[in-house]
Amino acid sequence: MVRNALKLGRIWGIEIGLDYSWFIVFALVSWMLATHYFPMNYRWPSATYWIVGLGTSLLFFGSVVAHELGHSWVALRQGIPVRAITLFIFGGVAQITREPKKPLDEFFIALAGPVVSLTLAALFGGLWLITGSPSQPLAALALWLGGINLTLAVFNMVPGFPLDGGRVLRSVIWALTGNFRRATGIASSVGRAVAYGFMLWGVWMALSGNLINGLWIGFIGLFLENAAVRNYEQAALSETLAGVKAREAMLLDCPKIPPTLTIEQLVNDYILRTTRRCFPVTDNGTVWGLITLSDVTKVPRERWAVTTVGQAMTPFEQLKRVSPDDSLSSVLELMTTEDINQVPVVENGQLVGMIARDNILLFLKLRTDRGA
Repeated sequence: MVRNALKLGRIWGIEIGLDYSWFIVFALVSWMLATHYFPMNYRWPSATYWIVGLGTSLLFFGSVVAHELGHSWVALRQGIPVRAITLFIFGGVAQITREPKKPLDEFFIALAGPVVSLTLAALFGGLWLITGSPSQPLAALALWLGGINLTLAVFNMVPGFPLDGGRVLRSVIWALTGNFRRATGIASSVGRAVAYGFMLWGVWMALSGNLINGLWIGFIGLFLENAAVRNYEQAALSETLAGVKAREAMLLDCPKIPPTLTIEQLVNDYILRTTRRCFPVTDNGTVWGLITLSDVTKVPRERWAVTTVGQAMTPFEQLKRVSPDDSLSSVLELMTTEDINQVPVVENGQLVGMIARDNILLFLKLRTDRGA
């Protein structure tokens, strides 16, 4: 789950949550529907505008979740873990933890979301038809939701990576060239061009007097441009790390601490002095577990002097672990999937090292400095 997000529950094991920025757009959409769209098109009692506006807004964002669940369902069917779905100010995002292994897998994952949106558009359109009276609140709700789901499907098929259309484009280029990184580079370049188009469109609308919509479209373009660059960098990173073994980047000199050490002693004698954030807990050569800065922060400050490391640590059998011969890209994927910052490297049941995210970054910097 994204940090600073409000958890709503799980669907198929996927965390569903709301980023706090979502409340801004939810309020804006509800206000727009209740004070502008519905009053301009229908004659209802005043309270009805707000009731239908809020209900329509909730169903709209439910449609966004359904769109992301479409992507997630296909990804899960292909064995790709999905960590969370989060609604935020620009819509929703499914956190699929790794890239597909084949172009066809990417094609179907990308297409699933727009197919769900088109299906919802048809269902709401059918509801509008069978209500009998276009002026009824239910008919008005169905008409708007049918149109917005159709718009959502069409917008997402714009070939601007990382939109769904951009991912479909990447899958096609990937299939034709056989080169994932090259396909990502081309799709990202097209995505940036589309993003700049949105930004120019937003500026034109703002200068033409439509300031609010112009700013909104401009911000969407800026978001897409940043996302296109970030996704290309992530793809390049995964490819760079694919041929590197965990043993090449792991730390060998991890300070080992006894389970009887108090949290206060750990903080004062180890964390503050070494700037390390995780420590193997050992006794007579046996690894009991691992304690991290995150484990320490879960203990109230006033309990540090009486709480031992053995009480606060994560037991060894509960730890996610990797082998020295695992690829560094798979290690990073594990960290992303499990939302952890470090993993122990274990061989034949023995702890041989540790890998943290900053180790990976340092390893990449050293390779870059050496021209690798």
